[in-house]
Amino acid sequence: GVTRDRVYVDCEWQNYKFTVIDTGGIDPTSDDPLLSQMRRQAEIAIETCDVILFFVDGKAGVTADDQSVADMLRKSGKPVMLVVNKVDNIRMMNDVYEFYNLGIGDPIGISSVNLLNFGDLLEELCKHFPDPDAEEEDVGAIQIAVAGKPNVGKSSLVNRLLGEERVMVSDIAGTTRDAIDTRFTEDGQDYILIDTAGIRRKRSIEYQSLERFSIVRALAAIDRCDVALMVIDATQGVTEQDSKIAGYIDEQGKAAIIVINKWDAIEKNTGTMNEYVAKVREELKFMAYAPILFISALTGQRTNQVLETVRKVYEQASRRITTGLLNDILADAQAALQPPATSGRRLKIYYATQQETNPPTFVMFVNDQTLMHFSYERYLEKQFRKAFGFDGTPLRFILRERQKKEET
Repeated sequence: GVTRDRVYVDCEWQNYKFTVIDTGGIDPTSDDPLLSQMRRQAEIAIETCDVILFFVDGKAGVTADDQSVADMLRKSGKPVMLVVNKVDNIRMMNDVYEFYNLGIGDPIGISSVNLLNFGDLLEELCKHFPDPDAEEEDVGAIQIAVAGKPNVGKSSLVNRLLGEERVMVSDIAGTTRDAIDTRFTEDGQDYILIDTAGIRRKRSIEYQSLERFSIVRALAAIDRCDVALMVIDATQGVTEQDSKIAGYIDEQGKAAIIVINKWDAIEKNTGTMNEYVAKVREELKFMAYAPILFISALTGQRTNQVLETVRKVYEQASRRITTGLLNDILADAQAALQPPATSGRRLKIYYATQQETNPPTFVMFVNDQTLMHFSYERYLEKQFRKAFGFDGTPLRFILRERQKKEET
């Protein structure tokens, strides 16, 4: 009875990667508020999982509650593996056969305490997963997460890009419950398009709701994408929730494109687009690197620019600059504007090197990292962008002291 909420743990076994959701015990009939809440948490896990591990007690034998839970799991339509726990030694294996009476498949006897038969359990579990080698086929495909708050036209944009009704479109907020992956090819480039559930404000979300899990999946889609399309409703402008979603994309270091949808619904005159760009830049100052597209998923207006821009920003995020060229630009930047000094001590940047791509990450070796002012770091970022581009991607800087600071 310790577990009440759902607990998520990322796991890996023999190149298979999966997430285990641990739930509280299910009491099918209790009216106790706490037990009812635990049961609802388990139901949400059942609704959203790919495989169910149904644990029963090998020492207690088959109980009426086991029968009730088995009936509930059968109705879910999900694959169910019957796991008989507390089979602590080989002699107890004969007791496992009693659980065939549940009519839910072949029981697998294990001992969580002694790790008995865990390899067999994992082997059977992974039979339900795609071949991990097949996932490597996605190498070279640009993964695009279509993110934003509910009802801004994300699913309509996905359907427009795919040229088919791949995902359900509705004016009812919350239609998309899960992250949906679709692979396609355009002009010789492979893409994986991820339509995500709309992300609402926390106070608008019931704790027990399935929507809460949808938001977890939406954020996970952003985590694993290469390029995020931040979709904003042109008729509403940048809202507080838009800023929070964009902030999460930036925090995760994802290449991004700001997509202003429903542009066909805006009355326009000379300068309307420029004025709108200025407002967006003001609201999303931290995402100044992201290009802005004005489209209409409904009419198809300028949607042909989306994938073209995705390719460009992905290329920029994947750029790797040689150490020699990088340090030439760094030297020019320091010559044009001297590094800051504090209490008579001046920052010295000895050299820099690019550590990673997606996002481009640079390690700068300095005499004292506490002397680096935020404003000077932003100055260096502007100089790097001026020299190398990096349009559409955030940049990351890591400071390392080449030698230990002198003791005072």
